[in-house]
Amino acid sequence: MNTDHKVTFAKRLEQARKMRGLSLRALSQEVEGAVSYAALHKYEKAEMLPGSDVLVALAGALKQSADFFFRPLTVSLQKVEFRKRATMPVKQKEAVKEQARDFFERYLEVEQLLGLDMGFENPLTGMVIRAPADIETAAEKLRQKWDLGGSALPNVLEMLEEHQVKIYDLEAPDKFDGMSGWAGKIPVVVVNRRFPADRKRLTALHELAHLILEFDKDRFTTKDIERLCHAFAGAVLMPREIFLAEFGAKRDAVSWNELFELKRDFGISIAATMARARNLKLITEKHYIRFNVALNARGWRNPEPVEFPGPEQSNRFEQLLYRAASSELVSLSKAASLAGKPLAAFRESLQLVP
Repeated sequence: MNTDHKVTFAKRLEQARKMRGLSLRALSQEVEGAVSYAALHKYEKAEMLPGSDVLVALAGALKQSADFFFRPLTVSLQKVEFRKRATMPVKQKEAVKEQARDFFERYLEVEQLLGLDMGFENPLTGMVIRAPADIETAAEKLRQKWDLGGSALPNVLEMLEEHQVKIYDLEAPDKFDGMSGWAGKIPVVVVNRRFPADRKRLTALHELAHLILEFDKDRFTTKDIERLCHAFAGAVLMPREIFLAEFGAKRDAVSWNELFELKRDFGISIAATMARARNLKLITEKHYIRFNVALNARGWRNPEPVEFPGPEQSNRFEQLLYRAASSELVSLSKAASLAGKPLAAFRESLQLVP
């Protein structure tokens, strides 16, 4: 095989290894003597290629098909931002990033097969956040530009997909909240499938803020920007006018049950609701602190005692893939590879209408 094949294999091997959270030495142990650490090192340096037996062993250990290792790389992620969770190990971050790159690569390939080329247009281009109050204006402008109306958003992930933000609902460790970045000119967001719907909604909109808001870096620290992104997410979920109508004017007392009802109606956590009330100066800082103490004392921080009942998911990738397969724009074996499923499992899930 030529040098190009060696380079492709090297990059895919590294990607698959990181997706599994393995070091080269750990991978050599996983294949149980089928290949040495020294050989693996040479593979990743594109100095040599494995034989068929070693390839099969590597594919099994890394949970990939053999053809994965020779598929050209077409997507790289840039400007990647993780939600600030200091305790998330580097290997877990690498695993999430590489799993996301693999998913978005398959996603964009399906769109190409269908001839879909819908670029993303930032609805807030030219707007610079220079003061916290600008966040309210940005959220209102987003709602107007995207024609989101004045009511609750039934499904945030689906809404973002409708506006050309690619979403990956990933089964991830608890220490992972969310990630955003760019696949070329396409904005991408990753959320943790294991988290409740209200948390995914807030996280997805927080990540959207990182993608579309421009902050005056001379005025805000990194920590400030994180808070402002969180405030933006709350403002999109419950715009100021809606919030004032539902929450009321300045308050000296708030009941748990009204917070529960707001969560059920708008898909915003009780913690985020009170943070929004504090940001809008409807409760005092002391009231907000007392609320957080009480929330922790009841053990209601995570999970909260009520859930948002709405669906919070997007199936656009699967829908497009089934469309491509049923239209015979792609073979079933190729479609199964894009789905990340065995051929038999994909054929069964396709269920063509007679």
